[in-house]
Amino acid sequence: MKKKLIAIILILSSSIIYSQIAPQSYKFGSRNFEKGSADNPVSNSILDIVVVGDTVWLGTSRGLSKSIDGGASWENFSFSGESVTALAYLNGIVYLTTGRTTEVNGADLQEGTGLHYSTDQGETWNSVNQPIDSPADSSVQYGINTLRALPVTTTINNITYDIAATTNTIWISSFAGGLRKSTDLGATWQRVVLPPDNLDEIYPDSTYNFALQPVAGNFGTDNNLNHRVFSVAAANDSTIYVGTAGGVNRGDIDLQSGNISWKKSNHTNQTFPISGNFVTALGVNNANNTVWAATWKAEGESEFTAVSSSSNGGASWEIHLTGEKAHNFGFKNYLQSGNQFTDVAAATDNGLFRSFQNNFDTWISPTDIVDGNNQVPILQNIFFSVGFQNFNNQEIVWLGSGGEGLARLTEGNGRWQGDWVVLFASQPLESIEESYAFPNPFSPNLDYTRIKYSTGQSSGSVTIRILDFGMNLVRTLIQNADKSDGEQFEFWNGRDEAGSIVANGVYFYRIDIDSKEPVFGKIMVIR
Repeated sequence: MKKKLIAIILILSSSIIYSQIAPQSYKFGSRNFEKGSADNPVSNSILDIVVVGDTVWLGTSRGLSKSIDGGASWENFSFSGESVTALAYLNGIVYLTTGRTTEVNGADLQEGTGLHYSTDQGETWNSVNQPIDSPADSSVQYGINTLRALPVTTTINNITYDIAATTNTIWISSFAGGLRKSTDLGATWQRVVLPPDNLDEIYPDSTYNFALQPVAGNFGTDNNLNHRVFSVAAANDSTIYVGTAGGVNRGDIDLQSGNISWKKSNHTNQTFPISGNFVTALGVNNANNTVWAATWKAEGESEFTAVSSSSNGGASWEIHLTGEKAHNFGFKNYLQSGNQFTDVAAATDNGLFRSFQNNFDTWISPTDIVDGNNQVPILQNIFFSVGFQNFNNQEIVWLGSGGEGLARLTEGNGRWQGDWVVLFASQPLESIEESYAFPNPFSPNLDYTRIKYSTGQSSGSVTIRILDFGMNLVRTLIQNADKSDGEQFEFWNGRDEAGSIVANGVYFYRIDIDSKEPVFGKIMVIR
């Protein structure tokens, strides 16, 4: 159930409104942590979902969220306000990595800020820094070989995209940093050697003379796409899968020595190959021993973007959802008429897709996702994460959007059928005279902006208009609409009355509620 580079870029650059963390703070070393309870998750951009029994963990753009009551309430954790870029859970330990955007010479660059883990369900946390090398770390041992290895000496552009856990080992995939593992909870890290581009297999007892190097430069001429690592998933303690810009790598681990034998799957080295070599996400379903990969087009002319799956450990692959850019996978395993079946869900740039039973030929998507109580919708199609849960004998599907909150479906009467709840994080309004729009600025090419306001203690007739800088009418969003008492949302897609996207600039909105004084706010549009 793993994620992807583009998702992390989006959440690190987002300006999503988030729920306030209650003021209980604690500190490890130089890192500050805060936790508190809330009605909603800490952010509306949800990169990862991990379900463990009755507990749901969310990795978001503003921290970690946890619910043990089916989403009725949440405990939120902030790690210096940074994004959770990867999330994993095994044997009672929750692991996460964080990152942020840092300005370097006028440019915003991604920076990895470390690993955090808790052995007591989030009551306390331990923190270690993002792994880096010293300039002298220019070699690495692989079996009988001592290979040249490019040292990564900075946390800039060294950000963890994915994490997996096996017994006594943590595995991380980091841009620039490659694949690394730790057997002491992050106190020390080892670089893990993957096959270079010109080899499909490597073995610890064979002799090699290549460099562990993702890009050519002063260090050497090697330029290995397969050393640019984006995703990692563990099938068990002895089998791990790693997705790179050069394909899917299966690692078979010798549990005695720790040595790893690797076999690589790419678009050209098998009869039934993956669709594309840029492997942005991986998921392993142990119930039926299948591997699922988001296989985007990389550099080959015959490559194409799709989802690839294998039921024989990567020896051959089947292709699904051609053209769809997946970020994450979720699995639901169940018995039907005494037989084991699986539902597979893919969170993509173009919505949610779900297939079932054992053929995976047909994929279905949900219709409109609208909260049945307050009518708050999820309007955009970008989803980063998906998870299944059986809670109190109810089948629940969790969907993490790219900026419009968390959706919970209590499923009944068929797939994608049931009661929707949209959990939307936003700052509370202090009075009826207060309102704000978010995200702000916003791009109509990517998103909607949401206008939050309150009718006060009673229901009212509401009209909301968008005005340009000269206070000319651009669009009427709602007119004389009956709204219940309390906080409300309205959405603007950046279009005028004719349906055209408006020009860049500053716009105003006016809210009229009954005969009360109008409330004004400002929105900036940047296309």
